[in-house]
Amino acid sequence: MKRINDPYEVSEGVPSVGVFRRLRTDAGLSDKAPEAVAIALPNTWYGVILRHEGEPIGMGRITGDGGTAFQIVDICVHPAHQGRGLGKRIMAALTEELERRAPATAYVSLIADGPARFLYEKFGFADTAEHDSIGMYRLMKRS
Repeated sequence: MKRINDPYEVSEGVPSVGVFRRLRTDAGLSDKAPEAVAIALPNTWYGVILRHEGEPIGMGRITGDGGTAFQIVDICVHPAHQGRGLGKRIMAALTEELERRAPATAYVSLIADGPARFLYEKFGFADTAEHDSIGMYRLMKRS
């Protein structure tokens, strides 16, 4: 989705392993092992890449089983480009695809880090604690 005289473009797809890792770390997210990323990216249900004058500077993905459960992950924008509504454009593309293809009874979740919750609330996401649910996680660690 390119706007006239706009140096930013959001397009469908997933980045390469190297670009994925760079986008995450540039935005202050944790790095992921290249082997894990190589497995994960082809399993993306829907993804978008944000480009500035052709250079990838952000992304977002949806993972899940394609029917009952989906998770929005890897939302990031390079710090030099933040504060311009670009995260909102990524989320708009992802939620439009969910509304177009996901079954009406699907459960869509995400983890909101810090003030990102305010962006996600604009797209209908609510704190699970308000519904007697608590989001939980586990990191796999090997010794």
